Amino acid sequence: MRPRKPTVEEVRAAYGRRLPNVLAPGLEVVFCGINPGLYSAAVGYHFARPGNRFWAALHASGFTDRLLEPHEQTQMLDFGCGLTNIVARSTAVAAELSTEELRHGRDLLQRRVRRYEPRWLAVLGKGAYRKAFGRPRAEFGRQEDELAGAGIWLLPNPSGLNARYQPPELAEMFRELREAARSSRGRR
Repeated sequence: MRPRKPTVEEVRAAYGRRLPNVLAPGLEVVFCGINPGLYSAAVGYHFARPGNRFWAALHASGFTDRLLEPHEQTQMLDFGCGLTNIVARSTAVAAELSTEELRHGRDLLQRRVRRYEPRWLAVLGKGAYRKAFGRPRAEFGRQEDELAGAGIWLLPNPSGLNARYQPPELAEMFRELREAARSSRGRR
């Protein structure tokens, strides 16, 4: 069931809330946000704020056969994909997270990746990735490093606030990951 739009008060009250991970063993790709925004925390679903382009990019790139809505997030598992965040607590903006918090989040993320063993970890947000992973010059695309055996792919933050990357460009960047994931099937 589609959630109702939260009130301003409900969004403000969502500070520090956490969203459940959408994970299962052996997924093809786990998409990793920076941390939940307040709107998403208020409704209880990843990438839920109107204007976020995650779900559209996921579909347009061929990861899903239809456009999923945030409240259908667990259906990503049917497509071999999952969802998590570097930092679990919600904030109004990711800039509220310290480098120390991002690095601690990376350590916790490594434990999740080791436990669930996805083939790929797709991190959504260059600045946060650079801080969390200690890679100040990282650029979008496949990274040289792995995390607990998973290949790492860096994608732009799909937030509507990140106007630099428009939907067609986001879809193409997600498509490159999908093609890499498909070509690496069966390899570990």
